[in-house]
Amino acid sequence: MNVSDSGAAGFAGSDVTSGVVCLAERDGATIAEGSLRALAFAASLADPAAAVAAAVFPLLGEAGAPEPDGAALTGLLADYGATDVFLIQSPDLSAYAPAAWARCLEQVATTMRASAVVAAATDHGSEVLAHLGAMTDLPLVANCVSARSAGMSSWQLVRQRWAGSVLEDAVLEASCALLTVAVDALQSPAAPSMPGRARRLPTTHAVTPVIADVDLMVRATESAAKGSGMSLATARVVVGGGRGVGGPDGFAVLEELADLMGGVVGVSRVVTSQGWRPHRQQVGQTGTRISPEVYMACGISGAIQHMAGCLSARHIVAVNIDAEAPIIAHAEYAVIGDLNEVIPALIAAIRARRR
Repeated sequence: MNVSDSGAAGFAGSDVTSGVVCLAERDGATIAEGSLRALAFAASLADPAAAVAAAVFPLLGEAGAPEPDGAALTGLLADYGATDVFLIQSPDLSAYAPAAWARCLEQVATTMRASAVVAAATDHGSEVLAHLGAMTDLPLVANCVSARSAGMSSWQLVRQRWAGSVLEDAVLEASCALLTVAVDALQSPAAPSMPGRARRLPTTHAVTPVIADVDLMVRATESAAKGSGMSLATARVVVGGGRGVGGPDGFAVLEELADLMGGVVGVSRVVTSQGWRPHRQQVGQTGTRISPEVYMACGISGAIQHMAGCLSARHIVAVNIDAEAPIIAHAEYAVIGDLNEVIPALIAAIRARRR
């Protein structure tokens, strides 16, 4: 791995003996909120004198996309505890390649002499750290909500099990801890606090990784995902759709409402089973556990498995033609009616209010 430094001090000249590395996923010209939460988590693991590195990859799906404002990016990462920023630069990484990402993290972690590598428990974060575990023969602990060092190569962990309905205490013995962070269980990083760690502008390292052909055998060639790229796990508003939507075409109105409310669309298991929407949008025990400010469930009955994924929502609003649907008992507000009439009326009211 070739590394060139910029900033007041280069990494190679520091006195750091070990550090913590965090995968920082991009969201356009900034960093995804889930990764910011994971970075704050990573900073809490490191000794105040140790380095905390954020590994930033190219913008996915846009070959040759311009890099964001470097000062703004490093300043943002500094707010969440980063002392070093590794900007991964390679023409082979213009699209998502999980094994190649893992190989880059391995090289950054080696440079950092890392005691831990952390990522948000997103689809990408979980997959990349699983590859890293296979490459390094290190154990991976998923969906952590807290961690602390218990001595040399030992960690005391608390992690989510069963879609967050159970918290498990665990002890990890590993030379380097690989941890994914259950970002929905962590406080929003709107005003991070790093006790004992002074904020300073991170040193930036431009990295050209060494990537083998075998690491590039699996690569994303295109993305069908549309929208802002906001994470379902960390969205402040989620508009959910279930069997009552009626089919794939019925989600257009939910997408419109989600856009107006600055949120994303989530779905029930039956919707993904029918092939109406992708699994990455599923809310529930076998999908994503959400904790938005508002969850508007439209045409969703509210099976136990679904409720396990959304009960952390601050406010639940249900729209359903069945007044006896289980979700009604959990909703703070309920509208008994046809979503195909209720949602267009709500959209019209929101647009009229904003004129």
